[in-house]
Amino acid sequence: MRKKTVLAATLVAAALTLSACSDGDSAKGPVTDVSAAVQKPATVLDQPFTKPNLVLTDTHGKKYDLREQTKGKPTLIYFGYTHCPDVCPLTMSNLAIARKKLTKADQDKLQVVFVTTDPERDTPAELAKWLPSAGDPSFTGLTGDFATIQAGARQMGIGIDPPKKEKDGTIVSMHGAQVIAFSPKTDAGYVLYGEDTSADEYAKDLPKIIRGENP
Repeated sequence: MRKKTVLAATLVAAALTLSACSDGDSAKGPVTDVSAAVQKPATVLDQPFTKPNLVLTDTHGKKYDLREQTKGKPTLIYFGYTHCPDVCPLTMSNLAIARKKLTKADQDKLQVVFVTTDPERDTPAELAKWLPSAGDPSFTGLTGDFATIQAGARQMGIGIDPPKKEKDGTIVSMHGAQVIAFSPKTDAGYVLYGEDTSADEYAKDLPKIIRGENP
């Protein structure tokens, strides 16, 4: 597995190029996003991202403080939406498959957080219905104000645009498609995964991520 260290500042600059998802066959993507600037599957950042100060709503309708509730825990964060026809469900599925290959103790430690880029449609109830089928019942789904979500994503070099309705009625959501791993030791986002990362590649790295080590 080939890995490369890159500057976080480079990733932030590159995040203006996004992936496109839609809920119809007219999807315009995927378009190359920030993950294309690095070697896959894992990129260890020499300038880790600070975990965003996001307070959103979980699938139970309760307030969820991302920093507080994932503090000291190995955490994977992904921004996407439930109507995505390809990249988002595939990413959640790969993470779910990889999680099942962990020991029970490691499964209990790992936090996977899915933050919607389409909060108008992705209500807590919608996320609660979608996440277990697309990924795993243990995954946390978050929704809230779009501007708040967008600002939080940008803190991690992930660009997202408001969902846009096309002439044919389909809705396109432009969003960075990378997964960022946060260390349980530092709470910093120190490893980035591109959208093409496989379940086996995640499974190989996760035990180290859970220990706060470089994959």
